[in-house]
Amino acid sequence: MRCVVYLRVSTREQAEHGEGEEGFSIPAQREACVRHIKEKGWDLVDEYADRGESARSADRPQLKEMLARIAEDADVDAVVVHKIDRLARNMEDHVAIRALLRRRSVTLVSVTENLEETASGRLVEGIHALMAEFYSANLASEIKKGMAQKAKMGGWPHAAPLGYTNVRETMSGRQVAHIVVDPERAPHITAAFELYSTGEWTLERLVQELAHRGLRNRGRRDRPVGPIGVSALANVLSNKAYAGIVSWEGVEYPGLHQPLIDTTTFNTVQDLLAARAARGTRERRHNHYLKGTLFCGVCGRGLSFQLAKGRYEYLYCLGQKNRNPTGCQEPYMPAGDLEAQVEQLYERIQLPTSWLKRLREELEAEITARQHRNAAEREFLTRKLAKADTERRKLLDAYYAGAIDVATLKAEQARIATDVRAAEERLAAVDAHLAEWQEILETAMRFATNCAKAYARASVPTRRRFNQAVFTRIEVRDGKIADVGYHPPFDLLFSSSEFEYGDLVEVKGLEPSASTLRT
Repeated sequence: MRCVVYLRVSTREQAEHGEGEEGFSIPAQREACVRHIKEKGWDLVDEYADRGESARSADRPQLKEMLARIAEDADVDAVVVHKIDRLARNMEDHVAIRALLRRRSVTLVSVTENLEETASGRLVEGIHALMAEFYSANLASEIKKGMAQKAKMGGWPHAAPLGYTNVRETMSGRQVAHIVVDPERAPHITAAFELYSTGEWTLERLVQELAHRGLRNRGRRDRPVGPIGVSALANVLSNKAYAGIVSWEGVEYPGLHQPLIDTTTFNTVQDLLAARAARGTRERRHNHYLKGTLFCGVCGRGLSFQLAKGRYEYLYCLGQKNRNPTGCQEPYMPAGDLEAQVEQLYERIQLPTSWLKRLREELEAEITARQHRNAAEREFLTRKLAKADTERRKLLDAYYAGAIDVATLKAEQARIATDVRAAEERLAAVDAHLAEWQEILETAMRFATNCAKAYARASVPTRRRFNQAVFTRIEVRDGKIADVGYHPPFDLLFSSSEFEYGDLVEVKGLEPSASTLRT
């Protein structure tokens, strides 16, 4: 009798090692099947082995190859398996495979189970197949339950995200799987968040930078090791795991693993991703250092850059030919004209050196007064954060106790996260020390008294950074700068038109955000 052997394990580890919950390894199955064939005096003509493949589906390469041979060549008399569940753990697939074998007069032989082509034998075989399906479904349910419990305890239930690696360690006499920082890739992931949070990088440019720095994916059986793509980077930057959070079925838990970035940086990156997605922002083939700073004063859309006939440079409103056009009729503007106007804007807002002493005194007095008022607010915000932490724990306890459903849990977690984020940002602002504010303002005032010359001499990348640090937006109407918004603390220095006519602006208050100060 001409026989083929079919072998299967569900995990790669079982392909090499001994038996476990999922059955014998490939070597152990092979040994048992070959021994059985020799005892029967049959001829072994071929072997098919699926390594690391689930039997819940018949979509297995070696199984399909074996069935195709049986259907087309008709040179096999028997298929030998170690157990029926190696062939299938789905009753529908088992019936389909057995029907094909019977049509080709091929016998199914199980080394550990007695199969007979009788009514009672088929009944026993069906029972074995049903038990295999039940075992598979029950095992999947138990695994899912265990993963959910692991997530609740702060463990990572999935394959490690890029920048981490999965490890198994013996703790209290048992094997515990968890994730640890990957020393090779983690620094690149941290750098990706820090660079993108500045607002100066697009996903396309950042992918190129990370590839240059040496970041590579881990590769798979169907994909070699190589640089990550734009969509993969977007997934990385959106993954809360890097901020120390474990998400399972929409519920968030504090993770036990080491975060690669702080919460503030992660939130800044999410804001940028959301804002750019809403605006449809992406890096075009032609770029310009005023993109992202200039906006249409008619419809509010950003201005983009176009190179016509290879040499004529224009800036135009995206409302004219964006995916969602506004019907804006603002004309195309020569890029050189707007570049010159921005240079003139720096000359117009530049402060006389003679104003520095008085301005410094006014601002330092305001900062000192603000510091005293901030003490009470700091205490209030600290209590608010402590209350939010208590609410989170009570919320999870209520969910575990079945008092609330998962939809309520998600909604409340989102609400608390929003409140915490607002409180943390405000706390960062009120916690700035007097010396820090003085240093920031001193730097800003030195720049403000020399900004025109510095901007005129700057390189293109530096001009972009100057504009991003000083201006929130510059609105253009009919080819002319019509309105200007400033980032703190430049709003205190430049925002009043009185500056342009020789008088000192009145200081109204000082409440810039911490993220802007870093910029």
